Amino acid sequence: MKLTLAAALLIGVASPAFAVGQLPEGVAPVSYDIAIRPDAKAMTFSGEETVTISVARATKTIVLNAADLKITGATLDGTAVPFTLDTGKQQLTLTLPTLAPTGQHRLHFAWTGTINTSASGLFAIDYTNPDGSTARMLATQFEAPDARRFAPMWDEPQYKATFTLSTVAPAAQTAFSNMPATSMTQQQDGTTLYRFAETPKMSSYLLFLGMGDVERKTVMAGKTEIGIITRRGVADQGDYALAQAKRLLTYYNDYFGQPYPLPKLDMIAGPGSSQFFGAMENWGAIFYFEPELLYDQKRATQSGKQRIFTVVAHEMAHQWFGDLVTMKWWDDLWLNEGFASWMENKSSIDLNPDWNAAATAVAQDREAALQADSTSGTHPIIRHVETVDQIGEGFDGITYAKGQAVIGMMESTLGADTFRDGIRRYMAKYKYSNTVTDQLWTELSAAAGKPVADIAHDFTLQPGVPLVTMTSARCVGGETKVTMTQGRFAYDGSAKQVLTWHVPLTLGVVGKPVARAIVRGAKPTTVTVQGCGTVVLNRDEGSYARVAYDASAHAAIVRDFASLALTDQLGTLGDDFALAKGGNQRLDRYFADVGAIEPGANPLLWQTLAGQLSDLGGRLPKGAAKTAMRARIVTTLAPALERVGFQAKQDESPLISTLRETLIAVLGDNGDPVVAEKARRYVAALATDTNAIPAAIRQPILGTYATNATPAEWDALLKLTLAEKNPVVKNGYIRLLGYSDDDALARRALGLLSTGDLTTPQKASLLRSVASSHPDMAFDFAVSNLALVNTLVETSNRAGFVSSLGAGSDDPAMPAKITAFAAANLPLAARGAAKATVATMAARRLVNARIRGDIAAWATRGGGKSGS
Repeated sequence: MKLTLAAALLIGVASPAFAVGQLPEGVAPVSYDIAIRPDAKAMTFSGEETVTISVARATKTIVLNAADLKITGATLDGTAVPFTLDTGKQQLTLTLPTLAPTGQHRLHFAWTGTINTSASGLFAIDYTNPDGSTARMLATQFEAPDARRFAPMWDEPQYKATFTLSTVAPAAQTAFSNMPATSMTQQQDGTTLYRFAETPKMSSYLLFLGMGDVERKTVMAGKTEIGIITRRGVADQGDYALAQAKRLLTYYNDYFGQPYPLPKLDMIAGPGSSQFFGAMENWGAIFYFEPELLYDQKRATQSGKQRIFTVVAHEMAHQWFGDLVTMKWWDDLWLNEGFASWMENKSSIDLNPDWNAAATAVAQDREAALQADSTSGTHPIIRHVETVDQIGEGFDGITYAKGQAVIGMMESTLGADTFRDGIRRYMAKYKYSNTVTDQLWTELSAAAGKPVADIAHDFTLQPGVPLVTMTSARCVGGETKVTMTQGRFAYDGSAKQVLTWHVPLTLGVVGKPVARAIVRGAKPTTVTVQGCGTVVLNRDEGSYARVAYDASAHAAIVRDFASLALTDQLGTLGDDFALAKGGNQRLDRYFADVGAIEPGANPLLWQTLAGQLSDLGGRLPKGAAKTAMRARIVTTLAPALERVGFQAKQDESPLISTLRETLIAVLGDNGDPVVAEKARRYVAALATDTNAIPAAIRQPILGTYATNATPAEWDALLKLTLAEKNPVVKNGYIRLLGYSDDDALARRALGLLSTGDLTTPQKASLLRSVASSHPDMAFDFAVSNLALVNTLVETSNRAGFVSSLGAGSDDPAMPAKITAFAAANLPLAARGAAKATVATMAARRLVNARIRGDIAAWATRGGGKSGS
């Protein structure tokens, strides 16, 4: 699954062998034969299934999962049996009149269920056709615990089984699933009965069913048919994704050493949205929301195009990591998500070299992980999961971004070929089965010929970020002896907690070969490197750690900044920025780095700088200092926008295109009058030309317009929104309605949540966008309208949604309000996201107190070279 936003972080604890709420062992499914009859108009469905089960020891009770289903009948081997449904545990218990002996048996169930309006279980996506008519697509979303809303199942990843699915589709509609249809039979009422081929052995959350008025295009990659399924009229927008999927399938077949095992791989585009995910890796039937899959050349930016590649790469990687080999329980979710995140980046590096994906990962993905891992609200990568709410909380920045960074560190440490060999061993040994993380380390150790667990356990079983500090560097006889210690980095008091890591580190003098070392604990580690001169720690940023230097060593890095590798330049910016926020050093060191960035420096440096300055500007309260900082941001970045221009140039580097997007967005957000006026002119032209805004800058121009909108301009945007027939464009406009800095316009946006003008997902999206600029207002609205808000988000992810709305607040009273809300409305086990939000807010207050003075001083200093 690919996240659309970072979820809250949780504090992890040691994992026992069996989690509260897991199904009892002894009975397991072998195969399911499920028939579903949806009534899309009534938003209901009925179902029947026969489940072949294996009983390991004689039993009088059989327990499986079911939620939001009305069970109308249950039999075992043809005999009716009584049953009870525990709605809290989401478990269905059959009580047998006599012991069921060991061996195989057949269960049969009949039930009815509800088609949901948000992406959970079987759900509907309502949209408008170009002619103004309305349409409804059906799809399923089962990860993590929602297959049980579709049919009674052993809905836990370790219970792999085969699935045979059948359904009835209305006339002129098409049904699609994980496997190809083996038969399509016309019924007397005009409907079509579809029966799909049996799936490979897989976990329940990977099952998929979709239905609608759709088109399908295909390409062949070897023996595999790759398809794209879209609402009618936009299939050609899937050509880019189809072409990339063909490249990726060849790449992954080779990398994993196991050929993709299904006969087809469909990618389904849904014209809706979710607050929690953008795509889902159902085996052979990957579901995407349209912006993550379809490339509209008239509206998509370069960053949007690149995201399509990375999302497709992420979900296709799951066809091996997650689908072919699956974690045994949700404690090891990172085996799915961390690896898919890492593979999306690795495939980008190898298949799209002009994107400079390795450096982008340092500037963005790695920094996101380090940021999320630097407060008391963090948790280990491998974290204990007991309840349904905790499963949902696990889909966060630690699981994805830190998981990705740690995997990259392991590849860097072992070498790319050795690491790949270990992955191939793992895939071959555990295909069609379940694993825990240590089984991966065993295969990597076998490939490397040495143990890897000491390093791996330190970074997966405990939280936090190691801090490696250079305490001295002495040149002796043409070599430099570098002494280092290891502590912990954090923005809050968790930095004082003593933790040790085996940190694999590369270091060396600029222009000289690197040396490798393991730095562990406060006891000094001394390493000899070739040459004398400027020493750089964590060369190429392969290790998951922050690094710090003494004053003279840092001055040397600033002096030789232009000579550093791009990854090291980005790593230096990231580390110095974070170390100032953590109180380890003054912000002046970061501004010295800024001053070393030349106008012609790599676009990624300027893009990173723009994001960091935007962060700093957001830390000042309204007043003279904030006004001065906004002006300084404009004077620093406007020349860069002048260099790249508003218009994309033919054959320009993708790095220039993405830099342009970032500069327009940051300058627009900070009141640059040139950008704001450009945005107004472009948006005004939409009234007569829906493609008036060049695709390369469409999103940041619209964001700038919405942020700075006057009441009259907001009214114009609302009019555009209500008139728009393209569902994806309309969804984007709806988010824009919440962007305004104006309190009154934000309140008007919230007023739309009580009308019938928006769909359920659109309302959730609008509430989230209001929270981005008005967190206090959004949180208070949600608490006052909790019954409404609870209908807007997927059931399994409700626990953290309201708390997250207030996360950006600077009001000292907000943490207590979030805590009170959680205590009043959430069971104890579901409060992890709220606690993490409060911890992150506390860290933000500490950071603001440390660096606001330095920010204000830099903002008012002005003149001369940036950072001087």
